[in-house]
Amino acid sequence: MNNLHAYAILRVQKYLTNSTTKISHMNHFTKLKKVTFKHRLVSAVLAATMVLVPSMQIVSAATTQQLQDQINQLNAANSDSQSTVSGLQSQAANYQDAINKLQEQINSIRGAIAANQAKQADLQQQIIANQALIVQKKATLGEDIKAMYVDGTPSTIELLATSNNLSDYFDKQEYRTKVQSKLQDTLKQIAALQQQLQAQKVEVEQLLATQQQQQAQLDASQAEQGRLLSLNQQQQDAYNAQIQANKGQIAELQRQQAEINRRNSLAANVQASGGNGGACDNGSGNGGYPMVWCDAYQDTLPTIDYSSDPINRECTSFAYWYFTSQEGNSLHVTGNAKDWVYTANRPVDNTPEVGSIGISTAGYYGHVMIILALSGQTYHGFTVAPGYVLTMSMNYDYAGHFHVDQRAASSLYYIH
Repeated sequence: MNNLHAYAILRVQKYLTNSTTKISHMNHFTKLKKVTFKHRLVSAVLAATMVLVPSMQIVSAATTQQLQDQINQLNAANSDSQSTVSGLQSQAANYQDAINKLQEQINSIRGAIAANQAKQADLQQQIIANQALIVQKKATLGEDIKAMYVDGTPSTIELLATSNNLSDYFDKQEYRTKVQSKLQDTLKQIAALQQQLQAQKVEVEQLLATQQQQQAQLDASQAEQGRLLSLNQQQQDAYNAQIQANKGQIAELQRQQAEINRRNSLAANVQASGGNGGACDNGSGNGGYPMVWCDAYQDTLPTIDYSSDPINRECTSFAYWYFTSQEGNSLHVTGNAKDWVYTANRPVDNTPEVGSIGISTAGYYGHVMIILALSGQTYHGFTVAPGYVLTMSMNYDYAGHFHVDQRAASSLYYIH
């Protein structure tokens, strides 16, 4: 027994011992319309170089499963990357929102700074004007006193000598006192205003310094948010580039897998026994499939006794119906077509047999079919090519149609 046989049998035994397999797995049957031996599965290389199979070489089931595993890994990686990109996009929106709010604060404080700078300039002009007023008032009052006395400010004796009487003296003395007092009061008022203006100027300068510091902090915060946003975008670009690269690999893998599937399948110009007609017959007959299922829209009727899933005109429906009702075998399976390798309650191996169920694990869902004839055998006048088996199945074209063709014997597993 080769390693492939041993691996398959071990996997089958594992599932056979699990008696608690639930019917719920059968929900996969509903999606089997995409199951066919024309699946566009991928076959390329992720980390290692794959040697392409020569055009006449038959590819084994293990090889096609390995190719599908690579596709699944790429799809899973893309799913993870897309999830990360979505998270980054949400994070980027938060960064941009923070930048916008910071810009609003910056604009507000810039307006306040401009207003205080204008106020500062106005105060400076008032201080200069008051200083000039002080000089002007001193000069005016000094001139008034000089106008009264030709020789300048007189002494007490001079006032007495120039007075007509004592009353005149006191009048002159009182006038001089009033003039001096008025000058002092005026100077005090101007000095107080000057002091007030200077205090306001200092206050405005301190406020400006605080506001400019706040603006510097806001500018720094905005710059940091911008840096994070830029880094976020670079990460998004990197993930998106990887996603596109993976899609390119998947496309190439699918092209190669399609070629492998083409090499593993040969035309068979023969019609299977059982009957013809109905919506599932597109020229190859219907294999005797119940007409009520054949004429109904695909995936609208349940066809397996222990499942309520509507799977008519699927490959699983036809294979299960033929194997049990036409050949009289018992069968219990769950999962998609490819999963039958592991979930069937009957022996599974790599040896084909007429009437057995052939299983292709290629593709997301896989494909199941009934074996009509083996290599070299003749069926209805048609001789099967060397290395191939003649099969019949439903939904080969994703449209629920019946079909007969030849499949590479080594590319399938078999339920007996």
